[in-house]
Amino acid sequence: MLKVYLLRHGETAYNADGNRYCGRTDIELTTKGLRQAKFVFEQLRDTKIDAVYSSPLFRAKRTAEIASGERDVFIDERLIEVDFGNWEGKTKEEFIAENAEPWDKWMSDPETSRAGETGESGAEIVSRVASFFDEMIAKHQNQTIMVVGHNGINRLFMASKLGMPLKNYRQLAQQNSSLTEIEFDDNGVMTLKLLNSKI
Repeated sequence: MLKVYLLRHGETAYNADGNRYCGRTDIELTTKGLRQAKFVFEQLRDTKIDAVYSSPLFRAKRTAEIASGERDVFIDERLIEVDFGNWEGKTKEEFIAENAEPWDKWMSDPETSRAGETGESGAEIVSRVASFFDEMIAKHQNQTIMVVGHNGINRLFMASKLGMPLKNYRQLAQQNSSLTEIEFDDNGVMTLKLLNSKI
């Protein structure tokens, strides 16, 4: 069994600005985002965590450092946020006004459609994140790890592991720097134990 505290990074200026799609843009945490990460540390202060992993993007890495009490963080490229293509840096309202068709395609079939026309497909995202967790299951049996990623990849992966159609992934809401706890059995079956918890 593997226990995972799966975090979304703390708030960024893009999150605060109408949830602007940040994607691969490497921006910092806001003051609020720093406080959110510190709150996670307080929540988990007495919890044994065997390893900490993060997306290479600064907002995730800094969240991981603070939330883990400034421990060493292993960076894994497979945890990077979705490549949002032409949606990068824009709000949903802005890019829909420019061209609604790619959004309609993504919403009806994100598995095969490409985010922002030129970005990743849902299947590609799930595949790379699943390969990371498969490795973690083998490497950290009967341990607890912290993984700090992003809203897009976390929700798509969890939707896939819960047997949900990927088009429903947005029905899983993950708040900035909130605790989501998942467990994997030895066969890789995932159980969602906590979502956006304040334990």
